[in-house]
Amino acid sequence: MTGPTTTATVPRAAARGIRIRRQAGFEARTMLRNGEQLLVAFLLPAMAMVGLKFASVPDLPAPRIDAIVPGVLALAVVSTAFTSQAIATAFDRRNGVLRLLGTTPLGRDGLLGGKILATFAVLAIHLIALSVLGLALGWRPAGSGIAPALITTVIGAACFVAIAMLVAGRLRAEAVLAMANLLWVLFLGLGLLLPTTTLPNAAGGLAKVLPSGALGDALRAAFVHGSWPVGQWLVLLAWGGVCGFLATRVFRWSD
Repeated sequence: MTGPTTTATVPRAAARGIRIRRQAGFEARTMLRNGEQLLVAFLLPAMAMVGLKFASVPDLPAPRIDAIVPGVLALAVVSTAFTSQAIATAFDRRNGVLRLLGTTPLGRDGLLGGKILATFAVLAIHLIALSVLGLALGWRPAGSGIAPALITTVIGAACFVAIAMLVAGRLRAEAVLAMANLLWVLFLGLGLLLPTTTLPNAAGGLAKVLPSGALGDALRAAFVHGSWPVGQWLVLLAWGGVCGFLATRVFRWSD
């Protein structure tokens, strides 16, 4: 007689949605524990808010804080969705993390999905904290602008994630580090932190068609005037669509 047969249990991968959520949780925890990313995405915007609140320059409509906070929130969007994500993705690619995870049940689409979800989760934390700071400093946003501001934030974050993937997916990690920080500074001065109307004519006109100026002006229009900045949304969608399309064509999963 033969003994009882045993059937080995074959581990099964978790459902796709669960895999993406777990990856998003891991990515979010990594971003929140990274001191450099925390500095760029939260501490520097917070310092900019406080500094501009009590400074006398540049000349802004009173109350100054109402024009300052939307720009600071826009800066946080770019810092989290673009600068932090571009640098992290580039070094993950150089270290072989992207190539390794792309061969697991998570897959490349799941990996990118997890990164996007993590970006929005961390961004929400930063924006809530900065908004609380703004309210403490006297910021009083237009109630009718909350909905268009939320839409602007989603469109803006998606746009800058697309730009981040384009930069991070093609250049070497060291070049991405330099370019991401350089672009952060350029975006900062081209309509992101302060209204494009405060810039010289040529620079102001350029900033209006850049994603930085479009995001900053859109949040200011929403929070200050309660308006729906459709024109700026179209600029952000155009940049995001083009950069996202290019990223799918040139993104390299390993050096």
